[in-house]
Amino acid sequence: MITNNALFKHQKGHEFVGKVIQLHPTASQSLHDQWIGQRVCGDINIGCCNFSSDNNSTESSNNDTSSTTSCRVCNNKFNYNQSNSQMSRNHCPNRTVIGILNQNGTFAEYMTLPLSNLHVVHESIPDEIAVFAEPLAAACRVVEQGLVQFRYSGGGEECRGGDRVAILGDGKLGLCIAEILGREYLLAQQKQQQEQQNGGGGGIAPHAPILFGKHEHKLDLVSDSGVQRRLVKECYTNEITQEEVSPHHANQYDVVIDSTGNPNGLTLAMILCRPMGRLVLKSTCAAGVKGFNSAPIVIDELNVVGSRCGPIDRALELLEGNSTEGVAENGVVVSAPLRMEKYITESFPLSRVRDALECAAKKSTMKVQLVMAD
Repeated sequence: MITNNALFKHQKGHEFVGKVIQLHPTASQSLHDQWIGQRVCGDINIGCCNFSSDNNSTESSNNDTSSTTSCRVCNNKFNYNQSNSQMSRNHCPNRTVIGILNQNGTFAEYMTLPLSNLHVVHESIPDEIAVFAEPLAAACRVVEQGLVQFRYSGGGEECRGGDRVAILGDGKLGLCIAEILGREYLLAQQKQQQEQQNGGGGGIAPHAPILFGKHEHKLDLVSDSGVQRRLVKECYTNEITQEEVSPHHANQYDVVIDSTGNPNGLTLAMILCRPMGRLVLKSTCAAGVKGFNSAPIVIDELNVVGSRCGPIDRALELLEGNSTEGVAENGVVVSAPLRMEKYITESFPLSRVRDALECAAKKSTMKVQLVMAD
């Protein structure tokens, strides 16, 4: 996005935490009392319903069917939101996207957003952690879409082992997905163990998801998340030439998530996925794959699913667990809390934005943060 100015013409940046300092002149006093001074993160997609007259109401949301917009997605004309409650959040055909599509981004001291895009940040979450809400929400989207099941329902009260999951890519998004799915796996595992202890059988234990990456030091960052970590070269019969995928991995996974950011990652993902399995694409590569062969998708009848922006509110709930000894759900302590500060390589003031971009371009860099003001 930084180098392709012909495609991404607007001010860059889409991950942020900020403070509300001003509302539209028509906003009511109650809205001023509710929002002024609040620390917030925000959804990056701005649908046409967000700017409707209803957006001056605290009840307004991306799913508000009373919107005056003529958009068939935002006004739910075909009952999209009955089958997918996030249709209007992500897929308004008239949307703009912060820092990406026809909307200036967050590399600035001030920005404007509809109230319906904002999510209040709990006081326990520091700014440098809250800014991870957007990429973490993208990882949560895989769960929100119901693309992975770590336990299958069987006959009666029994459950059997769920999906075998492979995550490709140890970049920032791949690691966030590993953090989320690792915890989902541990939750399923602990529920299964509790059922066994209570004499209910519990069924077959779930399978731990596997994260494949190229860098051991990056894989180590998710050592406490619940995922298994493997170097991607281990997928091949010859780790040096990496020409043929090993039979131990080819067609062995029910769900394969491609978050490599590399168009060639899709080729490996197709090989790892079992026939009639699910291939989840989290990479939005501008470049195509030279000589791309779609035959495996047709022959193996793969279910290819795109996965994009996710629930900011859920991400903030997980980040709020940073101050606890673990993430608790339904009374079950799942795992160590999310420690997102380990992903921060360096922080820069806005005046040094060029230095920040140079740092971000280094392969060893994980996350660079821009601080706009004290």
